[in-house]
Amino acid sequence: MLPKILIVLVLVVIIASLGSALFYLVKDGDRRSPRTVRALTVRIGLSIALFLALLLGYALGLLRPHGLRPSTPAQTAANPH
Repeated sequence: MLPKILIVLVLVVIIASLGSALFYLVKDGDRRSPRTVRALTVRIGLSIALFLALLLGYALGLLRPHGLRPSTPAQTAANPH
């Protein structure tokens, strides 16, 4: 459960960073803003870190994918709908 919470928290921080970049872009106007660039750089860094953490967690067996699994003919015969 803890990995799921951490993933969601990092996603919230990524969205907050994107929102702050939008705020600085609108507030600073037409001139180039280092605050906008910094916020977008943080977002990209967090996104890459999250992606690498997901790959590492999967490789170490800490995270397991779930979802749709293809059914085999034996499973279909045992559980007809």
